[in-house]
Amino acid sequence: MTSTRINKKIADAGITSRRKADNLIEEGRVTINGKKITEPGIKVTDKDQVKVDGVIITKEEPVHILYYKPTGEISSAEDDKDRETVIDAFDDIDARLYPVGRLDYDTSGILLVTNDGEFTQHMTHPKYEMKKTYRVKIDGVLLRHQQDEMRRGIRLSDGKTAPCDLKVIRDKSGKDMILEISIHEGRNRQVRRMFEHFGLNVTKLTRIRFDFLTLEGLKEGDYRYLKPHEVKKLIANSKK
Repeated sequence: MTSTRINKKIADAGITSRRKADNLIEEGRVTINGKKITEPGIKVTDKDQVKVDGVIITKEEPVHILYYKPTGEISSAEDDKDRETVIDAFDDIDARLYPVGRLDYDTSGILLVTNDGEFTQHMTHPKYEMKKTYRVKIDGVLLRHQQDEMRRGIRLSDGKTAPCDLKVIRDKSGKDMILEISIHEGRNRQVRRMFEHFGLNVTKLTRIRFDFLTLEGLKEGDYRYLKPHEVKKLIANSKK
């Protein structure tokens, strides 16, 4: 009989990603056949009864959604301050959804939403280096030598950034600029901090592309289901 790591079984049930499943296990919130476990490496079979917070888990049909996140929503399945989250937009979908990675509260654009832990792993794990492109409006000018520095990588408080793609879309006579920047890292507030490094404030930030996916045909707050070939292509691209 085939065995599966417990974190994968939890992820396959659409509860959370593998990494967050490890946290649930370490917090003592998972039981196997009635026995609490705290070791993430344990394996289970289909005959084992697994519960998270006392609820038996079963594998859900995978759901993959592209959501045009507006500003003013928390990128989380729930919020302890009772603020609006991105998952509130999917109350009509009978699945335990969660966002793939995150977009800041004041950032809009493409956010993938799913119940598929394996898919989430491919989209978010640093080794897969998924490319994300942002449209950025700043309240000043990023000079040419600063643009070159940013392309090569700059040193932030949590280390040097990887090389990125950067192009100027609009330069409004020294008053403000609109640029597009493509990165494959997922550090907290990374794009904003990259511009803050040069004393520039980001006044608007939108993720306009995730790998080959775009916002075409969507308005803020809209979503669409990913087509099966899109899911396959994303996973294939993550392995390149």
